[in-house]
Amino acid sequence: MVIVMLGAPGTGKGTVASLLEEKVGIKQVSTGDIFRKNIKEQTELGKIAEEYISKGNLVPDDITIGIVKNRLEEDDVQSGIILDGFPRTVKQAEELDKILDEKGKKVDMVLNLTTPEEEIIERIVNRRVCSNQECKAVFNVTINPSKVEGICDKCGSELVQRKDDNVETVKTRIHNYMEQTNPLVKYYESKGILRTELVSKTTNHLGEDVANEVVADIKK
Repeated sequence: MVIVMLGAPGTGKGTVASLLEEKVGIKQVSTGDIFRKNIKEQTELGKIAEEYISKGNLVPDDITIGIVKNRLEEDDVQSGIILDGFPRTVKQAEELDKILDEKGKKVDMVLNLTTPEEEIIERIVNRRVCSNQECKAVFNVTINPSKVEGICDKCGSELVQRKDDNVETVKTRIHNYMEQTNPLVKYYESKGILRTELVSKTTNHLGEDVANEVVADIKK
C-alpha cells in the first residue's frame, strides 16, 4: 500500500504518518529526515539542500525525485510505504506515478491535513524533535510536552528545536506550500484518492484521531 501525506508544515503529517506506521505496519519515509541527515553529515547533497531549507524554500525537483526513487528500491518499503514530504509539486506527483507504475504499483490514498495558519505557527515554534534519527519522536512544549523537559520519552535522547522552526521561516514555508504544493490537492482529488482531514485543537480533532479513523477504514 502506498500512502501520500499532504499538508502545510505543522499540520501534523509526521505525527500521523508515524502512528500509521505503528498501526498498519508499513514504513514511514520522510524526505525532510533524509535531507536533515545529509545536512548534519555535511554531504554534498546536504550542503545543497541546506541552502534552500534554511530559507524556507523547497529543494529542487530533480534532487528530491532522485532521492525518493533510490529510497523506493530499498527492501523495507517493498510491502508498502507512507511518503511524508513527497510529492510537493505536481511534477513530483507525475514522476512518482511513473516510478510506481514501473513497479506495478500506484498511490492508494492521499491524506491531506489542514490546520488554521495561526495554529500552525504556534505549533511549529513550540515543536521539539528527538535528536535520534532512528526515533524521530515529535513533542510540543505547550500541547504535548515530554515528561522530562528536553528529553525524549521514547528513547531518552536530547530533544532539539530545528533551525528552521522560527516564525519568519514558517510563514515563508506556508506561502510556498500554498503556491507550489496546494495544486496537488486538485491533482489527487481528480483521481478520487484524496481524503482531507482538519487537524485542530479548536475542534479537538488531533493527529491521533485522524490516524485511528484511517486505520479503521483501511481494515474494513
